[in-house]
Order: sequence, then C-alpha cells, then structure tokens
Amino acid sequence: MLPELLDPNQNNWQMLGHEWAVNLLKGQLTNIQDGKSSIRHAYLFTGAEGVGRRTLALHFAQALNCPTPLAAGIPCLKCRTCQKIETMQHPDLAIVQAEHAGATLKVDQVRELQHSLALAPYEARYRVALLLRFEEAHLSAANALLKSLEEPPPQVIMLLTASSAESLLPTIVSRCQVIRLRPLSWQTVQDGLQERWKVPLEEAQTLARISDGRPGFAYRLHQDPEALEKRKVWLDDQLELLTARRCEKFAYAESVADFRSKNPQQKAQSNANLRNMLLTWLSFWRDVMLSAAFLEGETAPIINLEYRVPIEELGQRLGLVGARHAAALVERTLERLEHNVNTRMAIEVLLLDMPR
Repeated sequence: MLPELLDPNQNNWQMLGHEWAVNLLKGQLTNIQDGKSSIRHAYLFTGAEGVGRRTLALHFAQALNCPTPLAAGIPCLKCRTCQKIETMQHPDLAIVQAEHAGATLKVDQVRELQHSLALAPYEARYRVALLLRFEEAHLSAANALLKSLEEPPPQVIMLLTASSAESLLPTIVSRCQVIRLRPLSWQTVQDGLQERWKVPLEEAQTLARISDGRPGFAYRLHQDPEALEKRKVWLDDQLELLTARRCEKFAYAESVADFRSKNPQQKAQSNANLRNMLLTWLSFWRDVMLSAAFLEGETAPIINLEYRVPIEELGQRLGLVGARHAAALVERTLERLEHNVNTRMAIEVLLLDMPR
C-alpha cells in the first residue's frame, strides 16, 4: 500500500504531531528488509515530560520489527509484535528506568541490560533497549552504557529518552542520533484531544493550555481529574503564601516536605507531589513574566487563564526583572531537590525569598 493512500494517522505512526521526526525515522527504515537502511545503533529522544518521547520511541521499535508493515517504515500496529511492543511486553524489548521519577537509574540495571543484549533476538529483527529518563542515571551507570554505545552488539538498537541532551554526558550524546521534540501548538493538542480521545471542547481547551503543548501530559490530566484539583490547590497556595507571615510559611514548608516519612513508597510519592507543585508554581511565574513582557493593551498567552487578574497585577508590580527572579527561585529549588538537600529547608528558603 502506498503511503499517500494510508490514513494520515497511520502514515504518522498514529502520533499526534511531530511529523518531521516520524518522517526522518521512516526515511532511515527504507529497504530495511534488504539490509540497506540507514538505521543508527542509538537514538536519543529529548523534550519535556509528556511531549511524546516514549511514544515515538515505541512506535519506532514497532517500525523496526513489524513483520507485516503497511508500507516501508510504517508498522501495522495490529500484529502480535506491534501490540506486544506497545504494551512493553515483547521479549526483544528491554525497558530500563529508575524505580520512579526522581529516583536514580543504577549501574546494576545497565549491566543486567548489557548481558541480555549480548543474546541474539528471540523472534524479532532487532533487540531494542529503551532507557527512559536517562538523565536520572547515576554517573557510573552512564559510563557503563558507553561501552555498549561504542561497541554496539549486532542487531541491537538503543533508544534513550531524556529531558535534554545537555542533561547527559557529552560522550553519551555524541554516540546517539538526537531527536529533539518540541511542544506542539495548543490548537494541535486541543484538536487531538477532541478527535482521538473524544474530550469535550471546553475541557480540551483547558488541558491543551495547561499542558503547554504536551499531548501525553494533557491526556494524563484528562484521565486523572484529581490532578487538576491538586493543581488548583497549589496555585491558590502560591498566591496566599505571597502575603503569609513567616510562621505560616514555615508551617507550609513542613507540611509539604513530609520529612518524617520512613516508608520508601510514601517518600517517593511525597517527592513526586513536591516536584509537581514546584512545576505548577513555575508555570504561574512564567505567566507573570509573559504578562510583564507584553505591551499595554496586548493579551499575553498565559497558561493559568483562571488566574489572569492576579497574574497581570503581579506582572505590573514586579516587572519583567522581578518576575524572572521569582521564576529563577523556583527553578533553583527544583535543582536543589534533585541533589538531595534538606527538603524542608529548601522550601523554607524559597518561600522566604519570594516577593511579597
């Protein structure tokens, strides 16, 4: 079947947007059965969480191994191989990632992967290793992977995802073909939510805006209404804390730090909630920066539309420099928490340094 006769979604691997990336990868898969393709042994998919890194990597794995492609580089997505890869259950697909977001991918995990990659594929054309959120890899794990990247086993393709190429060792990046995914337009995400997942128009508009062009994140919010409610609570908290007394700020820092928890799962959940809270605050200050930067009479394309009035007031009072400083404070706190600093103290410093 000719590609131009296919359904557009099939021709784009059923991806929402990122056509250029799909076309680039499809081009490398031409004549794969004749052994004349230009496939690289390692790829790095970068971009913000929820932008489509893992989805694109999995569809690429399907295109590599589908036994009944609809056309060159276009997997059927219906055969047993495609379905097993989609659910990440295929015997020739190895998934390696930290235990949870914010944890550490350990060197033992990479060494175990290397042992499995030394074996020939069980049933597929290629063995595929999918290393997710590789910016979370310990330095020893990243160095261990270098050996496989420098001397890749035959019939092995390694697919890495990360927030950015700059978050990894340059020696890792230089041995991969980098696919940098950018957020989609709000309209593209809105249309995708409506057409693909039948999300009502008003909700689709809200989710597209809040996700800032990340379709995976938008869909997760659609599936988890409680996450939207949490987001509203965090934004209300941020506004109240700007006028709170010191004792109230200290009490809030203690409540969100959850430093007394000894249970690893509770700690992980607490850390994830804290990170999401700070990212939500960061989106608020991004909006304040935009509001401050736009000329009088212009409407800034802010994410948190329901908070436009306080956002515009802060933008006028703080100006671009003050708003940028507040955003930098949140970013600094996120970075500190990644380095295992005292959580409560980091939040206390952030709240005390925030503009009043």
